[in-house]
Amino acid sequence: MSLFEEYQSKLKFNPQVIIDKEFKKAMRGYDAEDVDSFLDKIIEDYHTFSGIFDALKAENEKLKLQVDEYRKKINSPSQVSPTNLDILQRLNNLEKHVFGDRLYNK
Repeated sequence: MSLFEEYQSKLKFNPQVIIDKEFKKAMRGYDAEDVDSFLDKIIEDYHTFSGIFDALKAENEKLKLQVDEYRKKINSPSQVSPTNLDILQRLNNLEKHVFGDRLYNK
């Protein structure tokens, strides 16, 4: 079970449940308009948090993919350091370039 599913399973409400909730009317109960107004604000916040959560989930997935790409680059065989033979060949080419024929014509 993913972290997302784990937290989602713990939620008791979603915006639709809040919208559909009916309260019993009592003689000395709460003012229905105040309750509706308050629940409307809760629904707005719930939608906002849901959007933030979805955006963070998408960003997390994107970052996981980037981490995987970086791990592949680090572990790829193309990142092997030059061998001694490569270094000697480069050094030989550099000597030829700098000293030219003087190195071999003594």
